[in-house]
Amino acid sequence: MAPSAFETHDVYNQPPQLPVRNVFETDPILYGALEAALDETGERLLSEHGGFWGTAEARELARLANAHPPQLRTHDGQGRRIDLVEYHPAYHALMRRSAEAGLGISIWQADREDDSGRAHAMRSARLYMTAQTECSHLVPWTTTCAAAGIALVAPEFAEPWMSRIAGRRYDHRPQPAASKAGLTLSLALTEKQGSVPGVDNLTQASRFEGRRYRLIGHKWAMSGPMADALIVLADAAGGPSVFLVPRFRRDESLNRVRIQRLKETIGLRGNGIAEVEFADAEAHLIGAEGDGAKLVADAHLTLRHDAAVMATGVMRGALANAVHHVRHRASGGTRLLDKPLMARVLADMAIDVAAATALVIRLANARDRAASDVIEDAIARLMIPVAKFWIGRVAPMIAAEALECQGINGYTESSEAARAYRDAQAFGIWGGASNQLALEALSMIESVPETLDAVLGDVTAVLGREASASAEAIRGAANACMDDPGSARIFVEQLAITTAAAALHRFAPRAITDAFIDTRLAGGWRASYGMLDARFDARGIVDYTYPAS
Repeated sequence: MAPSAFETHDVYNQPPQLPVRNVFETDPILYGALEAALDETGERLLSEHGGFWGTAEARELARLANAHPPQLRTHDGQGRRIDLVEYHPAYHALMRRSAEAGLGISIWQADREDDSGRAHAMRSARLYMTAQTECSHLVPWTTTCAAAGIALVAPEFAEPWMSRIAGRRYDHRPQPAASKAGLTLSLALTEKQGSVPGVDNLTQASRFEGRRYRLIGHKWAMSGPMADALIVLADAAGGPSVFLVPRFRRDESLNRVRIQRLKETIGLRGNGIAEVEFADAEAHLIGAEGDGAKLVADAHLTLRHDAAVMATGVMRGALANAVHHVRHRASGGTRLLDKPLMARVLADMAIDVAAATALVIRLANARDRAASDVIEDAIARLMIPVAKFWIGRVAPMIAAEALECQGINGYTESSEAARAYRDAQAFGIWGGASNQLALEALSMIESVPETLDAVLGDVTAVLGREASASAEAIRGAANACMDDPGSARIFVEQLAITTAAAALHRFAPRAITDAFIDTRLAGGWRASYGMLDARFDARGIVDYTYPAS
């Protein structure tokens, strides 16, 4: 069609706007990974959740929340200290949605009829679906969930804290906890010098009445700065200890938690990460003095699993957008998706995303069974940091490749690809950087060798002969790492990939499982995607994992 007198050109060979899609019903990998845990009620609840996060409304809320990052107001107009962080209304709308979905508490409500016996799996599925559209607002809910596990140690925090978190309501008003309908918690653990519990933690706690203490010190990176209370690691007379630090004191005056500034982060811009100082802040001891390292370790397990789940969601969302683009854009008269090289690039990425999805849900199932099954408990404790290591490394590569598939459209702030690329960088460091995770995994295996036996036994039971060579290679790599910790990354990556292969093999079509096993377990090292052999049905893999709308 020729342009009218008032138009310079027609727009064609550009993809349409993303269609409305149900991110649960269009994800056969997620459905397959969950199938054993699903019944009619569970399927309905996840379908309802997935129905919203694939809408234009959800995408617009995500855009607004990130285009208008939080702003810090340290003082009011009369010079009074208020330490207030202000958020865009879109951010509050997202927070409200995720509160109602139970993302801040549901794993501690395992007796609820809708999540009974599968609380971790159901929450992980919701977290994963939500992260495909927006994940910066999820950070306060992951810290709330991890911190709630610590607070449960102390029955005295049932009111007002746990009861108001359990209500699944969001109330962002800066008021004392007792007057609010819903609460959030945050974790304040990291200090400028790094903070290894019991070694170099500078924040000091001094008792002044019963289980009440005063804190003097600082924390270098605290997510969710408007949380109603912080879980803080500080040194007390009995050693590293954990404290609940409310935003308001008993007399309802503002506690002495001073927000110094908000970091200008690369990604997760809608959330806000604060640097804070404790100037004689009122705090309440959780557990006993000296329990800090153990309590924090349990919280880290939840944080790290959430980080792996969210990174997988970001990958899924980024790749789904890339597939949509190449389905509707042509070059030389041929759609990009119909070109063999593009199909192989996308399929190569798709099998990594599928394996990561299978792995994080497998570990959620392990956490659901951990209380009654020592093997599943061992699998969860070893493999969560290992999974976070691998997925945290893969996510930025997937996001970058997905952006490149969209050309200049992806390389602009108006695209979701740009946000996914930035957000994907966070998961390599959140909850522990890759080297730390690799060394922790080695330390766990050295102190409790049975954990590796549990993982490899499970893998071999699923994969059979396909896993025997990999299992022996992994045992050999683990032994070598004890003398040469510098090779830890090689070992941990192979362990992650092998376990992911087993998780995928449980339910996925052979075409996908074979492609992953043959190229990841048996294949050589490569630095980019698009290396699938012609014997694999690349187009079929893409169409199965990302069905056309």
